[in-house]
Amino acid sequence: MKIKIKKLFSLFFAIGCVLFVFSCGTIKGGSEIFVPVDYSEERAVDIEIDLVEKLSTENKIKSLWRAKILYDKISSNKKCKQIFEQTTKICVESCIRAIDEEKYFDALGYYLSLEAAGYSELNSIPKSKAELETLAYKNVPGGSVPSVSNASVSDMIKGTVTVFVDKGIKIQRGIGYADAVLGSGFFISKDGYIVTNHHVIADMVDKKYEGFSRLYIKLAEDPDTRVPAKVVGYDKTLDLALLKTEIDAPYVFALGSSSDLSVGDKVYAIGSPLGLEKTLTSGIISSTDRQLFTAGTVFQVDAAINSGNSGGPLIDEKGRVQAVVFAGVQNFQGLNFAIPVEYLKNELPFLFNGGEREHPWIASYGKTKRLPGSGAKNEGVAVFYVLPGGSADRAGIKEDDVVISVNGEKINSLSDLQIAFMKQPSGIITKLGILSSDGTESEKIVYLEKRPSSPGYEFFKRDSLENSFYPMFGMKMVRVSPSNKKKYSIVRIIKGSVADETGFSENDPIELLGIDFSPEKEAAYIKLYAKKRKNGYLDVSLGFSAGLDSPYYF
Repeated sequence: MKIKIKKLFSLFFAIGCVLFVFSCGTIKGGSEIFVPVDYSEERAVDIEIDLVEKLSTENKIKSLWRAKILYDKISSNKKCKQIFEQTTKICVESCIRAIDEEKYFDALGYYLSLEAAGYSELNSIPKSKAELETLAYKNVPGGSVPSVSNASVSDMIKGTVTVFVDKGIKIQRGIGYADAVLGSGFFISKDGYIVTNHHVIADMVDKKYEGFSRLYIKLAEDPDTRVPAKVVGYDKTLDLALLKTEIDAPYVFALGSSSDLSVGDKVYAIGSPLGLEKTLTSGIISSTDRQLFTAGTVFQVDAAINSGNSGGPLIDEKGRVQAVVFAGVQNFQGLNFAIPVEYLKNELPFLFNGGEREHPWIASYGKTKRLPGSGAKNEGVAVFYVLPGGSADRAGIKEDDVVISVNGEKINSLSDLQIAFMKQPSGIITKLGILSSDGTESEKIVYLEKRPSSPGYEFFKRDSLENSFYPMFGMKMVRVSPSNKKKYSIVRIIKGSVADETGFSENDPIELLGIDFSPEKEAAYIKLYAKKRKNGYLDVSLGFSAGLDSPYYF
């Protein structure tokens, strides 16, 4: 399926023009500003304990995390120790109950959270972490497939399907037309599990969609027969979905390793462009690190891809799936994209577990830390901003800290952090290794919240206006007049940010005239007067927009 340019590039240059007609009537942010706990005040601590206790009936793991943070802050307080022991006991009992009910995915979440929180009696749980991982991932499709070295191209084509979403009839100008969505998919298990794109089956899982829809697949060797299928799990962020149909797969693809690929390597796409089943096209890998998703990089390929190819496999010369085709740019030949197979392999346990895959985040903004100059090595992820009251903030992570590990796994770059988070479910506790600005290393335990659909808007709602502009637009501001809430001075600019590309510099004075948001909170638009140093401090009136989701939000 060809996607709109806004979904490929910065998304919001196109929206920016539309936003000019919005009224810029508000400049007020911070409607839900977090007030930190004053641990020196006994009353404040008692209120926090009450909140943790109440939370234990709603979210057991999060209550454990909050209790652990409280106990670490004031371990001498008996009530803090008691609430920590209480929430720990609840999570242990919940873990054991999940094991008894054979809900191993849930049990693993409790186990990992208890481990991160420093629970010292994990041997009291009847299954070890390794055993729980084995049981949780035991039946996940795509894990092991026999060698395909002797398979022919015609065999591989038999392993692909046309995904067909029947939406009934749509009326245009008083005439009814068949309404359907076509895509591609491929088998990853003999018992009928199929991978495709989320956008192909989106109407099947969209709670806002109220129309008719039925999901079918058509086999490559029998394109006239509709075979009923169902959606098992889906991921909006990475545009992946797992389907199930009750047939034996005529051919099962092996999942490869995208690390084996490099720019210039030959690849082949199999799918149903424009509904033409069994179409094979070839090309090369043009790039391996296009930053089009908020959760990671994707491949750029020049193999011919058209509407209907979405969800089909991109295979190497040995027949192994190396990526899942998901997009091409309309009116641009040879500019197409595919999701690396590593992401699919990380996602399969969550998709197989069922429902929507919720990606985790800790409510922060940052970039890869790298010293200037050629040959310099990445040194982790520099934290530029933490949302007040967010997971990172409560855990004690601060601006200018550097994330250097996740659960002991070394983190060199933002890409490493994204992949580490991709392996984690939301709703659990995990440990981050932190290097502070004074060179001190420490471990912080964070709760992996569900990533919101519009992280930037969360910053705007839950922080002061001047602070929220830092992650949203890349400019850190201070108010210059207590009586005038519109006048600010820029004190820091993030390289490569919207503010940097618009030509702002440190110490530039600005007067904010208004801020507004697109209806779905995908983009923000600001209008201001500025005296930019790069323009000789001449007065200019500016309006520019920025997306409210970004790979730099984690």
